[in-house]
Amino acid sequence: MGQITDFIAAMPKAELHVHLEGALEPELRFALAARNGVELPYADIAAMRESYIYHDLPSFLTVFYEGSFVLLEEPDFRDLCYGYLAKVASQNVLYAEMFFDPQQHVDRGVPFSKIIEGLTRGRIEAERDFGIMSQLIMCFVRERSAESAMAVFESSLPYKHLIVGLGLDSDERDNPPAKFAEIFARGREQGYRLTMHCDLDQQNTHEHIRQAIDDIGVERIDHGANLLDRPELIEKAQAKGLFFTVCPFANEVCRPGDNQKIARRMLDLGLRLTLNSDDPAYMQGFYINENMLMAHEAAGFTEADLVTVTRNAFDAAWIDDGLRDVLHGRLNAFVGTQGMQ
Repeated sequence: MGQITDFIAAMPKAELHVHLEGALEPELRFALAARNGVELPYADIAAMRESYIYHDLPSFLTVFYEGSFVLLEEPDFRDLCYGYLAKVASQNVLYAEMFFDPQQHVDRGVPFSKIIEGLTRGRIEAERDFGIMSQLIMCFVRERSAESAMAVFESSLPYKHLIVGLGLDSDERDNPPAKFAEIFARGREQGYRLTMHCDLDQQNTHEHIRQAIDDIGVERIDHGANLLDRPELIEKAQAKGLFFTVCPFANEVCRPGDNQKIARRMLDLGLRLTLNSDDPAYMQGFYINENMLMAHEAAGFTEADLVTVTRNAFDAAWIDDGLRDVLHGRLNAFVGTQGMQ
């Protein structure tokens, strides 16, 4: 196990599916609560961690949204972003695209400007201090109204140079991609790149995947494993060259003991799979290295497979070709040191 662990740790990587609010570690949550005068219902960090009990997407979201209440001021968002990037830079992540969910903050009275300016400062300072490059993807919360999403979209336009793309996350029940079609169409017009969550085993998931591909025209799907149930969806994804941001630990929550068959089959079908962490602070501290190790242990991912998904991540990243060549060059150099082709 030491050899594969060392291999994963040393390999240059990119992460394309992480929620910044899901990277709010208990230590920072306590610190922000103290700074902002927010009372927490936990005696200590251990008690907070023990409260992270969930078994599916709705129960997870309850835990997830409660944590965000401590994020109130621009420095809070800076510290959140900087902390995540510092952690994954230590895992040899060279580049990250990070989701943030502004609706859950602006609905509490936090100005959009504080959110985006804090996150941007965290990005800039992390690149200065650790060399890690990053961009932001703004997500809309599915169970809130399309009007709420549109209001946040309008707020984002003065800052669109700081946001690379749009996403859609949270509870899928009765909240299909079509609900947000107008916003995503406007986003495309404004130059935003497009992705959407299609979480595992959700209501009407196959139709949601179809809408994301055919009607919205996404470039990536976050999770998306239920397309494996439908040959016609597999064919659509292959024809369009879609990328998938798969998260092993999150799959384990939804399908205990069975989930890694998902990643294995997607890879074996030639789907453009990437591996990611999702919400590491709420998922036992499983950041990208731990998720890759899980794929190795549970799904038999070899060193060559892990190189393949990392190449996929560099290809899926919303970056210019010059940076892409640099990232591939770093990976190729690493592969050469390992005696691999």
